[in-house]
Amino acid sequence: MSDSAARDRDVAETESALAHPVVAPDRTASYGDHPDQVIDFYAPRDGRTGAPLVVLLHGGAWRAPYDRAHVSPLADFLARRGFAVASVEYRRGGAEGQGQEPGADPVAGSWPETFDDVAAALDAVPALAARELPEADVRRIVVTGHSAGGHLALWAAARHVLPEGSPWHLPAPPPLRGVVALAPIADFATAVELGVCGGAVSQLLGEGGESQERTAQADPTALLPTGIATAIVHGEEDIVVPLAVSEAYVDAAAKSGEMVGFTLLGDVGHFPLIDPLADACAIVAEEITQLAW
Repeated sequence: MSDSAARDRDVAETESALAHPVVAPDRTASYGDHPDQVIDFYAPRDGRTGAPLVVLLHGGAWRAPYDRAHVSPLADFLARRGFAVASVEYRRGGAEGQGQEPGADPVAGSWPETFDDVAAALDAVPALAARELPEADVRRIVVTGHSAGGHLALWAAARHVLPEGSPWHLPAPPPLRGVVALAPIADFATAVELGVCGGAVSQLLGEGGESQERTAQADPTALLPTGIATAIVHGEEDIVVPLAVSEAYVDAAAKSGEMVGFTLLGDVGHFPLIDPLADACAIVAEEITQLAW
């Protein structure tokens, strides 16, 4: 496919995925005092109880303009598939009060707040879901996320691998059925080399020694093996987060002795994975089902 055709495809897929009306949650709960420290809960639409709980982490290059609203149609789609859903908001980069220059492109990520929030949200989900979403079975949790949210999903499942001195370290693997990462920014070295999302990874990591220290704590490839069942879904025509980024993670996992499920979708780019009208979204739901049940 030519570069122009690939760009045209990406524009069309993006417009389709983002054209859906925002779907209001059934309930919202806070896991902290900041306005972004909230979780939207969606009950299974078939009324079932004991439904597996999908924790959903949205993408958007860890940048403030992109929030959980754009994945609310996906949350509703999963709820219509019989899942309970917890859609997590978290602090991103470039938000008001973070020294952002007027008119400048928003920076990627807020360190350490982005990671503080994801860790706190995942820790809070079982208790909050038990209170707000009694239809959910908190013993069957699958974490999923798209793009930068896919990175955060992989990271959240690997916190027990972090050094004991890390503020996000868990003493034991988190009680998850697994992770389904959708076109994730899964390997930082490859993402930096390819300039993914306008250099978002480099912005997140900072410079010099700061970058090295952050990479060791935030790069999913550096946190292998995890022992958590993991599946990656990626479109072969993705030009936002190229396939090579997931391939590097899967290769690194294999070298660490861990096998990662890897579903490649032909003739699919970046955004159909979260577009309820796309066949790719149904495949995502099936991947989650395989781990949840």
